[in-house]
Amino acid sequence: MKKLKTILAKKSGRNASGRVTVRHQGGRHKRYLRSIDWKRDKTDILGKVESIEYDPNRNARLAKILYEDGERRYIVAPIDLNVSSRVISSAEAPIEPGNALPLSKIPVGTSIHNIEIRPGKGAQIVKSAGSYAVVQGREEYYTLVKLPSGEIKRFNPSCLATVGQIGNPEARTRILGKAGIKRRMGIRPTVRGVAQNPHSHPHGGGEGRSSVGLKYPKTPWGKKAVGNTRKRVKYSDEFIVTGRKKGKHN
Repeated sequence: MKKLKTILAKKSGRNASGRVTVRHQGGRHKRYLRSIDWKRDKTDILGKVESIEYDPNRNARLAKILYEDGERRYIVAPIDLNVSSRVISSAEAPIEPGNALPLSKIPVGTSIHNIEIRPGKGAQIVKSAGSYAVVQGREEYYTLVKLPSGEIKRFNPSCLATVGQIGNPEARTRILGKAGIKRRMGIRPTVRGVAQNPHSHPHGGGEGRSSVGLKYPKTPWGKKAVGNTRKRVKYSDEFIVTGRKKGKHN
């Protein structure tokens, strides 16, 4: 059990010189970091859900799995995965919540999460509470997946994905209740740029309560902070079939 949890080091706020190097963070409670099995590389070994646990580092719940060989691992708990449920990572696994399969083995229309971008690297996308993607179809060399953003993307059929929708979908509707809860989570206040001095933020300065006064809003470091900030040429562009939903600034 000790290997599954380690103290999470604080890397927020000020550095050793006392300078703020990470804005809007600091002062959180001590936490344990749970080691999560993103790769699901324990293939063809059946596991039993021992418990569904709260994790302070994410909004999804975790399921602690006891495998038949005696090893324990954490996975992100999907909806309908309960204590005593069975899970397995296998190309021949049944299409049930918590089971991990290659995309080539998952039927079209199935809800999935924890999707690999490159085979064997481990899950990288669709990992937050309540989120899910849908297998849309197949091409000659690719599997098409519709992501939560609305984007339809090509994936290598060998990439692993887990069946089901991630649990705790009500996390986004949670009411914190007071500012102190936010501070205990390690989130410090955010000050508007227009309320700062010009040397602290591009929006600062001016006579009276002046607006931004720039062609477009900027970050404290002068970068564009509105609209489409995706790189114009990105390695993954060739895998996009349909773009994501457009925001009001795009």
